[in-house]
Amino acid sequence: MAILILAGVALLADWLDAPLPAVAGAGRVSDGDSFRLGDERVRLLGLDAPELNQHCATVDDPRWPCGRVARDRLASLLAGGPVDCQPDGHDRYQRLLARCQVNGLDLGATLVGEGWAIAAGDYGTEQAAARVARRGIWAGGFDKPADWRDDHPRPSPFLSWFGL
Repeated sequence: MAILILAGVALLADWLDAPLPAVAGAGRVSDGDSFRLGDERVRLLGLDAPELNQHCATVDDPRWPCGRVARDRLASLLAGGPVDCQPDGHDRYQRLLARCQVNGLDLGATLVGEGWAIAAGDYGTEQAAARVARRGIWAGGFDKPADWRDDHPRPSPFLSWFGL
């Protein structure tokens, strides 16, 4: 009986550790680092893009909509063809965390390398190159997206329903 239980536990552990199947299809942009594949919400791993309503600064424009520009760049990449993603779990918002490509082009490496996102665990080489070349958000001043989110918390949907 003990052997059967151990075998069952081993099978369960194997099943839980199995990689998630790849997902693919036409992507619809949400913001600079997330999009939809059908009904599935996908968040790109290894980077953090400016929030949709976030602004950055340059000498020429002290308040340009870098979050919208990052979103628009991801939209143009997604328009290049079907998106192929290798999932690696889910985040606290139940979005699929994944590394994704379009026609062999790594979306994360491209966004960070062009300066439309910062590295968050991956893409350090691409970020260093973007920073030195002052591409995208590196052309001026900006708040890290996580810091911007901390300073601009979303209102609770429950409280906003009551007008608070």
